[in-house]
Amino acid sequence: MRILVTGGAGYIGSVMSHMLVGEGHEVLILDNLSMGHAEAVEGIDLKVLELEDRASVREACEQFKPDACMHFAAHSLVGESMENPYKYLSGNLGGSLNLLGGLLKTGCRLIVFSSTCAVYGVPHDIPITERSLTDPINPYGWSKLMFEKVLELVSRTGAMRFFSLRYFNAAGADAVRNLGEDHDPETHLIPRVIRAALGSEPAASIYGTDYATPDGTCVRDYIHVVDLCHAHLLALERLTSGGGSGAFNLGNGDGFSVRKVIESVKRVSGADFDVVEEERREGDPPVLVASSEKIRSELGWEPGITGIDEVVRTAWEWHRAHPGGYA
Repeated sequence: MRILVTGGAGYIGSVMSHMLVGEGHEVLILDNLSMGHAEAVEGIDLKVLELEDRASVREACEQFKPDACMHFAAHSLVGESMENPYKYLSGNLGGSLNLLGGLLKTGCRLIVFSSTCAVYGVPHDIPITERSLTDPINPYGWSKLMFEKVLELVSRTGAMRFFSLRYFNAAGADAVRNLGEDHDPETHLIPRVIRAALGSEPAASIYGTDYATPDGTCVRDYIHVVDLCHAHLLALERLTSGGGSGAFNLGNGDGFSVRKVIESVKRVSGADFDVVEEERREGDPPVLVASSEKIRSELGWEPGITGIDEVVRTAWEWHRAHPGGYA
């Protein structure tokens, strides 16, 4: 198949792009390289552009004529979305609409969309199921949910079939393909704590210690990046075989607090480092833990790496080998 991968030079997208090539697919990556790295996708066709540039997106679609699309490209910083909501609506929603227009115009009828657990906001029930109320508390979550709704409306006409995969916290590194997480700025917890363990940051920060959780810090569900990408392959296979549209949660079903993650990094690295307690960040729900029973039962997906130390170990080994990231 000819598969268009937006954001394919990013953390998750690069693992996915290499996995698709390994499966024998022809891949074209669209990425503006604001958070991605050309070094991560050497040997794969890459076109550098902005999804907000409608003409360029349509031209890329017309030239490549994809059979399917995996859509990862997005602004994804929750705090920034609170400060600049227009950027997130314009980029994540507007850019996605440009992409959808290009796909429809060139006859592409299948899309796997990288959504987020942020569509649930502060959940009323734990673990979160796909039937849980969607009520985002930040513009990032709203931008993702609104494009999910667009896909639902378009799918009702028969013009497109889709899966929205609602990630919880992607983490870890792909040891087989030597791919890891390298963001600037880095906002994700595990790589930031690892930087403290490596001595490249003065301390690990905890944002909020007064949440209604066992140790007062936020609790998150961490899913290994390779397991996440395997779920995308299963979703693509189901769509290709004629399966209907829908949404799936992607998580391990187990939650780890910020303090537990810091303890894990200390165990895995053998390093000690300072931990600083900061004020809460606006837009952070106290607990986000998934139920992935739907994708397990309907697509047969099973995560291969579930323990927090296993996830952290893959990230630690990559960052230790790449202290400056891809640079």
